[in-house]
Amino acid sequence: MKEVTLFYMRGCSHCKLARAYMKQLCAENPDYAQIPVRLVEERLKKKEADQYDYFYVPAFYLGQQKLSEGSVDKEGVRAVFEAALKA
Repeated sequence: MKEVTLFYMRGCSHCKLARAYMKQLCAENPDYAQIPVRLVEERLKKKEADQYDYFYVPAFYLGQQKLSEGSVDKEGVRAVFEAALKA
């Protein structure tokens, strides 16, 4: 299992939805709740965010590998969690 990094922006409706999906999935599958998730508000941690190659939030990373960028549905978040479990 590997840590997931989520780049987001407060006030972003897509980011709020992605985080809601994360919460739902963790409630449905206890394995997902064990995955460490690092939340990075890109405006507050600009130097860190600039080290990653993305243009849209939410952006999910597993290490330096981008798994998802921009609007995401519940299945997209599930795919991120599954990748983290297998890593």
